[in-house]
Amino acid sequence: MGHKIVLVEDHPMMQKGMEMTLQTEPDFEVAGMVSTAEEAFGLIEETRPDIAVVDISLPGMNGIELIRHLRSGYPDLRILVVSRHEEELFAERAVRAGAQGYIMKLHAGEQIVDAVRRIANGGLYLSEAVSQKLLMGISSASDNKNASPLERLTDRELEIFRLIGRGKPAKEIAKRLNISPKTVDTYKSRISEKLNIPDRASLLQQAMHFVNEKEL
Repeated sequence: MGHKIVLVEDHPMMQKGMEMTLQTEPDFEVAGMVSTAEEAFGLIEETRPDIAVVDISLPGMNGIELIRHLRSGYPDLRILVVSRHEEELFAERAVRAGAQGYIMKLHAGEQIVDAVRRIANGGLYLSEAVSQKLLMGISSASDNKNASPLERLTDRELEIFRLIGRGKPAKEIAKRLNISPKTVDTYKSRISEKLNIPDRASLLQQAMHFVNEKEL
């Protein structure tokens, strides 16, 4: 029996590449592709897939939020995250939201078939480091004094911190996330407080350092 898959990916070339790779497998069928979380709801309701391949960085509602909604509305749906973000911070968040797998876009061409097949068969597809962290338990991990300060940020705060680091002004962040510029400023204040950042210039500097260090 074949596995029906939908792709939720904002980048057209990446979307097409994943489709071509998955369609070469006789037991895989790509039932549809969309570029936003909002479009994903309609596609999933229409096609009723077995697996959703989701990018974290989507315009509007992000991938983590989408995963939470899908887990609530479609509890049998298996979810694989394919992301350009460093798994150190994002993979555990994705799993906590309800995903069964996480791979980096850099390795998607090599890993996506195995990852989809494993989660389709009821397994998990995670790196050893992420698996070990999850086995230690979320509570013990949160008490770890050596944990990154960025783990204090909510998913939305971390997303805004990343966009700041990519040089996006408040108005552009607001438009991308469908929130007001005033709300973006509120998030900036929360981020600065949680990370003990004294001013906006330092916030930009640290955010840019984060992007250069963590993103591909």
